[in-house]
Amino acid sequence: MHIRNLLFFCLMSLAIWQLFEGGYIHAKAWLAQHLIHATWQETMSRTNVRSPWPGADMHPVARLTAKRGEVNLMVLSDTSARTLAFGPGHMAGTTVPGHYGNVVMSGHRDTHFAFIKHLQDGDQLNLEAKNGNRKTYEVIGTRVLHQNDIEIAFETGDDRITLITCYPFDSPIPGGPLRYAVIARALTAQYLEI
Repeated sequence: MHIRNLLFFCLMSLAIWQLFEGGYIHAKAWLAQHLIHATWQETMSRTNVRSPWPGADMHPVARLTAKRGEVNLMVLSDTSARTLAFGPGHMAGTTVPGHYGNVVMSGHRDTHFAFIKHLQDGDQLNLEAKNGNRKTYEVIGTRVLHQNDIEIAFETGDDRITLITCYPFDSPIPGGPLRYAVIARALTAQYLEI
């Protein structure tokens, strides 16, 4: 009887820990976005860039909105695993948000970029850059590709954003070799004189 109780206690402890761990990841992602939004407001009113909290090694570079405002995300300055825990990131070496070209962003499929699996051709996305420029994009397609297929990040000669996340969306294993990409072409832009 004692072993059965011990086994029950261990299994219940493991189940509670798993529930807490899953909830913690989503809570951390939600809280980080709120802190980053506050930093964004300060960044827009000043010329210097500030980290959203002490010790943060990234900062907001753009705001991405979709689904008529239901999705409102701050895009961060890199795509390291540490940064992506707090929000989607801008891929270094691709066009800087607010400029003409292929702006590539990546995010986690189970938190910030979970919404992209529902995007369809014709859906609109908005991107506001830290320089004040605003653009509206229209989804023109999606692709499933291997993580080594880097041509998705190359310049294409048009003005677009490319959103990338891990695939398949419901895989119990994080990462994996496949990626899901949403491509959206610019419709309008509001440029501020710099």
